[in-house]
Amino acid sequence: MSQPCEKQANVEQPSELDEDLNEFWVGNPWDIFRQHNLSSFERNRAYVNVEGKGFLEISHLTNADVDSDSRAVLAVDIFEPGKLDLVVRQVGGGPLKFFRNRFPKSNYLKVSLNGIQSNRMGIGSRLIAHLGDRKIVRELFPTNSYQSQQPAWVHFGLGKQDKIDKLEIQWPNGLRQELKDLSVNRHILVVEGKDTVQDFAFSVPISQ
Repeated sequence: MSQPCEKQANVEQPSELDEDLNEFWVGNPWDIFRQHNLSSFERNRAYVNVEGKGFLEISHLTNADVDSDSRAVLAVDIFEPGKLDLVVRQVGGGPLKFFRNRFPKSNYLKVSLNGIQSNRMGIGSRLIAHLGDRKIVRELFPTNSYQSQQPAWVHFGLGKQDKIDKLEIQWPNGLRQELKDLSVNRHILVVEGKDTVQDFAFSVPISQ
């Protein structure tokens, strides 16, 4: 019986390292997982949109600028309905990190879809919320992060808007559906081709 090979790759360091830049060298590529952070300790970044005109970096204000090797991030309303928090997972293990949304509470509408002729969850649908002369466009493509997936619903942040004049849904099979005068601050289920909506019951928020 042949014996297993005990030799491992060990590549010599090609040049001097710059310690000021936190450079490092690992002769055996498998050891990098044991000795170093894969992201080279690059800090996470968080940005907030400013009235649709650009983005402002707020990493240092949110404590989200940790140097862990973060690969999975999900936006879900954990602590309060309608306020999206962040769940972050590191590739090298360690605890989940929860970043709570502490912005002032504002109005919202969350929409889940039930396809009939289209696929069951309405993946690929385009939703347009009409708010007076303003439109908010969302598409239902649940984002896949590293070993994670965003829930299959659409979230509309509405600010001070207290109703949606019209919600237009363009289903994957080509059907166009319109729902008018929708009240806000709720999670609704829209069935393809039906003019009525169903409200989801709110879950109990996590205790403070």
